[in-house]
Amino acid sequence: MTPVGRAHPPAFAPDSLVLNRKLPLWYQVSQSLRASILGRPQDASLRLPTEEQLAAHYGVSVLTMRQALKELETEGLISRHRRRGTFIEPRARRVSPVRLLGSVDAIVAQQSGEATTVLGHGTVPVPGDLAEFFPDCGEVVSYRRLRRDGESDEPTNWAENAVRPDIAARIDVADLERWPMTKVLRDGVGVRISRITDTVEARLADPVTAELLQVPLLSPILHYTGVTYDDEGRVVDVARIRYRGDRFSFSVTVEAH
Repeated sequence: MTPVGRAHPPAFAPDSLVLNRKLPLWYQVSQSLRASILGRPQDASLRLPTEEQLAAHYGVSVLTMRQALKELETEGLISRHRRRGTFIEPRARRVSPVRLLGSVDAIVAQQSGEATTVLGHGTVPVPGDLAEFFPDCGEVVSYRRLRRDGESDEPTNWAENAVRPDIAARIDVADLERWPMTKVLRDGVGVRISRITDTVEARLADPVTAELLQVPLLSPILHYTGVTYDDEGRVVDVARIRYRGDRFSFSVTVEAH
């Protein structure tokens, strides 16, 4: 029996996933589950469903599910105990390499799990360097956000998003403090994302970046640009994220087939 006045924490509920058969299933599942773990409510249970339940949820074999869980265990996000089950590590480090493998869930996972502050948002003329992405728009809605490590409170990256006005009109700004923009667009607004084109390059910290990320002026940073397209081929969002060079590395996996 549960003692009077005490309630069980809500059960952990992983996000849904549409599998892409051209990518490794275990990788897609691990990234989707990673995003769910890092984006979970603070009061959610740390106990994961069983391997069989997770496999059924994602529509994969138990063997594939085990491989996905092994990846998260290696990363230190979960711990597995014989006869007791699998548990989320509450103190797991939430910073990881910037990995690109062609999965929307991988992008969501990469951006999840950090404390986010919305620095500001508003309608602005389309910046000159983004004009090619918004040929039919005179204005976009700009969102500026700062992310911090959930444990140390150290700034890790800051992001600027330029979003089509008709899409931005349906965004709840409060969602941007708990979800990455990609998840807000897909799950909050209902945008049918067809693809995201990513570019990562080395740059030097400008004065704004140096101040926000608390790094020396002209120190190395990773500059990420992500262009999100809907199923009509329109650009709905251009994200520009500056990552601290001392906290992130850049990794790409190339499949043989």
